[in-house]
Amino acid sequence: MVFSSHIFLFGFLPLALLLYGLMPRRGLNLLLTLLSYLFYGWTNPLFVLILLFSTAVDYVAGLLMTAPASLTRNDEIMPLPKRQARSRLQKLTLWISLGSNLGLLGFFKYFNFGVDSFNALAAVLGFEGLRLDGVVRVVLPLGISFYTFQSMSYTIDVYRGNAKAIRNFVDFACYVSMFPQLVAGPIIRFSEVADQLISRVETREKMARGIAFFCLGLAKKVILANPCGKIADLMFDGGLPGCLDAWYGAAAYAFQIYFDFSGYSDMAIGLGLMLGFVFPKNFDSPYRSRSITEFWQRWHISLSSWLKDYLYIPLGGNRGGAFRTYRNLMLVMLLGGLWHGAAWTFVVWGCLHGVWLAIERWRGKRSFYRQLPGLLQVAVTFVLLLVSWVFFRAVDLPSALLYLGRMFNLGMPDDGMLLVRGVVLQPYYMITFIACCVVVWMAPQTWNWTRRLTLFKLVVTVVLLGISIVLLSIQAHNPFIYFMF
Repeated sequence: MVFSSHIFLFGFLPLALLLYGLMPRRGLNLLLTLLSYLFYGWTNPLFVLILLFSTAVDYVAGLLMTAPASLTRNDEIMPLPKRQARSRLQKLTLWISLGSNLGLLGFFKYFNFGVDSFNALAAVLGFEGLRLDGVVRVVLPLGISFYTFQSMSYTIDVYRGNAKAIRNFVDFACYVSMFPQLVAGPIIRFSEVADQLISRVETREKMARGIAFFCLGLAKKVILANPCGKIADLMFDGGLPGCLDAWYGAAAYAFQIYFDFSGYSDMAIGLGLMLGFVFPKNFDSPYRSRSITEFWQRWHISLSSWLKDYLYIPLGGNRGGAFRTYRNLMLVMLLGGLWHGAAWTFVVWGCLHGVWLAIERWRGKRSFYRQLPGLLQVAVTFVLLLVSWVFFRAVDLPSALLYLGRMFNLGMPDDGMLLVRGVVLQPYYMITFIACCVVVWMAPQTWNWTRRLTLFKLVVTVVLLGISIVLLSIQAHNPFIYFMF
C-alpha cells in the first residue's frame, strides 16, 4: 500500500484516523501498531513476521543490556553510565542485535546480488559449470533498509547510554513499525520519539499542519515527480539520446527522485502530526547546495546523520590524520551506496560521492567552489549530482557509461529517439519540468510554509489536493523510488 493510492487516501487513512480518535489514550500505541502491521502486510503478510522478529530481538537486547533494573516491575530503567566499561553480556547482546539486523538486511537485500555477481565472474573466467542458475531468488521486503537501521539505532543508543531501554513491548513495536515512516523513512531515532510514545498531545494545530504537509507531499509526488519519472524512463530506457536530451533526462530524474522522496517524507511527517508525533526534517532544499559536502547536510538528513553517528565516527571520523579521514569518508559513502541498492551502479554512485567529499575536505578553503560566485557554485554542484544520478538510475554499469557518453556528446544517438523527443517535449512535460525548477530553486520549503497557515495557503492546499486526486485517476506511472531500497 502506498500513500499515493486511492485505497490509502479513501480507505485506510480515514479508517485509521477515525479509530485513533475513538480509542482511549492507553490503547493508542497498540492500535497504531496493529494498523501499521496491517499497512505493512497489505502486499505480503509474511513481511510482518520479519518485522516482528527484528523488533523482538532488539526489544530483548535493550532489556538485557540494562538488567537487572529492566527485568523488574518496580525499578525505573535508567540509562547506562556513558563512561562505564560494558560487561561481556552487554557486548554480546549488542553484537547479537547488530548481527541479526545486518543478517536480515544482508540476506534479503544482497543474496540475489551475490548470486548474480558470482555468475558473472564465473562466466568471465570461463567456469560456466559453476554458475548458480538454479538458486532460488529472494524477494526484498519493503522498507527493510529503513526499519533495520531504525531498530539498530535503539540498541546502540542504549548500549552507549544515550537512551533508556523501554520496558513496554507494545511501545517499542509502535516505534519500529509506525506506518507513516515504516517503508521509506525518515529514519527516526528512538530518542526523538521516546517521550512522545509515552505522552503526546494531539491538537488542532498539529492536525491542520499535518494535513497541509500531507497534501503538499502528495502534490510533489503526483504533480511533479511522476511526470518527471516518465521523462526519465523514456530517456534512459528508450535508446541513446542526443546530448541535450541526455541532460534533460538526467535532470528529470534528479527532480523525480527529489520530489518522490521528499514528497514521501512530507507525507510521513504530516501523518505523524495527525497522530500527535513530531518527526524531524528530512530534506532542506538540497539542490541549493554549494558543494557536495553541503548537499549531504541537506539530502535525506536522517540517513546522513545516521551514517555519521553510527558509522563514520566509530570508524574514527576525522581523527587520526588525513589518510584515515579520507578512508572513512570513502567507506561510509561506499556502504551508503550499497545501502541504497544491491548493484554495482550504486557502489560507483557511492564511490563518486566519497571521492568528491574527500577532495572537498582536502582542498578546504582552497576548493575551486570558493573561487566562484554563489550561483555558479550551486550550478557546478548540481551538474556533479546529475553525473552521479546517472549511475543511480541506470540498469547496469555499461548502460550508465553509454548514457554519460551521450551527455558529453560521445557516440551517436539512436534514430528512434526522435519519437521519444516528440513525447517528452510536449507542453505538459515541459511545463512540469519548468515548475520543478521553480519549486527547487525559488519556492519555500514545506517545513517553513506550513508553520503558519492562512486562508490563502488553505486554498492552495485544497487545490493541489484536488489536482493530485484527479491525476491519480489517470496516471499509469506512480512508483515510489525508495520502496525498492
